[in-house]
Amino acid sequence: MSTDLLPAVHGDGIDALIHDTLAPLANAVDQGQYPGDFMRALGRLSGFGAALPAGSGGLGLDLAAQIEVIARVGRVCGSTAFLAWCQSACAWYFQQTDNAAARARYLAPIARGEILAGTGMSNCVKHLAGIERINLRARREGDGYRVNGALPWVSNLGAGHLLIAAAAVEEGGYIMFAVPPGADALTLRPCPAFAGMEGTGTYGVHLKNAWIPAEDVLAEPTAFEAYIGRIKPGFLLMQIGMGLGLTQASLETIRTTNQRLSHVNAFLDDQDETLERDLQALQSETVRLARLGLDALPLDILRARARASELSLRATQSAALHAGAAGYLMSHPAQRRLREALFVAIVTPALKHLRKEIHALEQQAA
Repeated sequence: MSTDLLPAVHGDGIDALIHDTLAPLANAVDQGQYPGDFMRALGRLSGFGAALPAGSGGLGLDLAAQIEVIARVGRVCGSTAFLAWCQSACAWYFQQTDNAAARARYLAPIARGEILAGTGMSNCVKHLAGIERINLRARREGDGYRVNGALPWVSNLGAGHLLIAAAAVEEGGYIMFAVPPGADALTLRPCPAFAGMEGTGTYGVHLKNAWIPAEDVLAEPTAFEAYIGRIKPGFLLMQIGMGLGLTQASLETIRTTNQRLSHVNAFLDDQDETLERDLQALQSETVRLARLGLDALPLDILRARARASELSLRATQSAALHAGAAGYLMSHPAQRRLREALFVAIVTPALKHLRKEIHALEQQAA
């Protein structure tokens, strides 16, 4: 994306951190090492708060700048770009909540990377789209709630991390809430090995009679629908940063290999000129939508997010094919990016989920 989305003083510092700290770790992260030190360092540079006011630990810019940070991380490591999205999404949740106590307690520490946080909203988002049942149940007790249930996998978790999730309330409606670090009622369980994203701090989450006080409730049942409407645009648009970064990195691989193999690579689909054109179009549309914010049409946001998945899949496959046999080595970044791009198309909302929602909105319009 355009380099003017981030002031040079911040963009250069973030680029230096990515080059010096993250790049040497990319393969280790792919194999299971959680990049906690990098995440905290990125937070100190306000890498999770580009769209937040300076007083809240942010850069005072906009959502487009936050997407740019995630894209820059994604050019080096797709797994860590996903973690940057998780952390940025959690900051976004607290920015949008009506609960001033929760915002004051958590927003700045999350934006600065002092508290790392996992967003356990996949199940709820799929439930609201009519795809699956909701797994967490809440019962009101006084001013707070008791929550029980399990989520099969939530990322950016570990000892001392905060969890954000949503639950169906016995009396009706839903709540969205935070579980602070160290809560006794929260148990993390290892997940089966994934094809990629092994270093993303992904665990099965179990909540047993978790007490959620009023100050940790981001949205009460009466405000839940409006709150989801406020967070969904940023939730989706920031995910596009992962796809932009992977596509940019794949173009670099294609151009490098073409220096000696262009005579045969010319017969492959998705040449760099085509991918570059599609990348620039998606970048422009993403910036436009990000700057519109809540005024952006939901259908346009869904379409852009779907394009990010589709373009990532095309670009990473093309890069691997351009690289040839070298791209089939586990040590080659093109091979890693293939798996990272598949994740962009599977992570909630998955490509099939996006197309389902797009179809529904198109039918309504018709």
